[in-house]
Amino acid sequence: MVWVPLSPTSSDRRAPLCTPSTTTMSLEWLMDWSWSLDGLRDFIATGIQSFRDCDATALVAVACLLVLFVWYCYHVGREQPRAYTTVNALMQSAEANGVQNGFVYCHSPECVRCSHQDGLNQKLYHNLQEYAKRYSWSGMGRIHKGIREQGRYLNSRPSIQKPEVFFLPDLPTTPYFSRDAQKHDVELLERNFQTILCEFETLYKAFSNCSLPQGWKMNSTPSGEWFTFYLVNQGMCVPRNCRRCPRTYRLLGSLRTCIGNNVFGNACISVLSPGTVIAEHYGPTNIRIRCHLGLKTPSNCELVVGGEPQCWAEGRCLLFDDSFLHTAFHEGAPEEGPRVVFMVDLWHPNVAAAERQALDFIFAPGR
Repeated sequence: MVWVPLSPTSSDRRAPLCTPSTTTMSLEWLMDWSWSLDGLRDFIATGIQSFRDCDATALVAVACLLVLFVWYCYHVGREQPRAYTTVNALMQSAEANGVQNGFVYCHSPECVRCSHQDGLNQKLYHNLQEYAKRYSWSGMGRIHKGIREQGRYLNSRPSIQKPEVFFLPDLPTTPYFSRDAQKHDVELLERNFQTILCEFETLYKAFSNCSLPQGWKMNSTPSGEWFTFYLVNQGMCVPRNCRRCPRTYRLLGSLRTCIGNNVFGNACISVLSPGTVIAEHYGPTNIRIRCHLGLKTPSNCELVVGGEPQCWAEGRCLLFDDSFLHTAFHEGAPEEGPRVVFMVDLWHPNVAAAERQALDFIFAPGR
């Protein structure tokens, strides 16, 4: 570009002037800019007309939906799982007397209920995210809600149902369940009553030789003696015990709703000697129902769940939700012998198949 001098004028003696080629370029640019403005003006006018043609109610509805969507994205994005303090709080409140709902702490690192579990809720949330990445978020809304709200569910529930480890919301609650809740498994257990009873009697003969035979566990009680012989303990098979009760163990594999792949699943023979009282306590979760098949049921034996008493019957199953406050006692005479049940944990009937799969992943033993 070349600047050439012009004759000075009174208005401006320093105004530069472009060459002819530069003037042509400037005019073309102005024309293009003018065309762009016309196009932009047409575009805006078209958009305004489109909005005018639309129904006002529909526009308001769309706007509301957009606002809700933005709010939801913001809320989910900033949401963090709430700190899980229930187990630690229970531990601290009970350290003075060493009991938890009437039970002495076992201090076992394998026990999901008794062990210190700092940051459990964050761990569960991480496990849920890992499961969703591998499989799907579909059907996980209730589990996500349960993990997110554990502090509120477990700490602030003015209820006789207070699971100590995990509460799944929106499940129907009742202390006892009818036999039809898990009809197939109940009928299968009752048909095999004699098989289970025979294997128990073989095991129980060992009590005449020593105080606590191998494989049996003594539980803490305010009075009397409570023994258990586990085939499955918190989702883990006990091979030595299973080999001693092979037919009973095979029977577990035929049950459709047996919890066998997560820490809330147990199967054992439970023995109460006369004069035994199990202190009132809550189970760890509400995702299961506990099934007791009566093997030996003397008189004056009762199970009380949520304030409602029930009696066992030989060869019959009794289903209850152990996340309710419950206790059991044997007040029969010594000559009547022990009360014996075969106990197995089954899925709550209202936990969906997808939720069961996810819960098995989240609460897998050793995870």
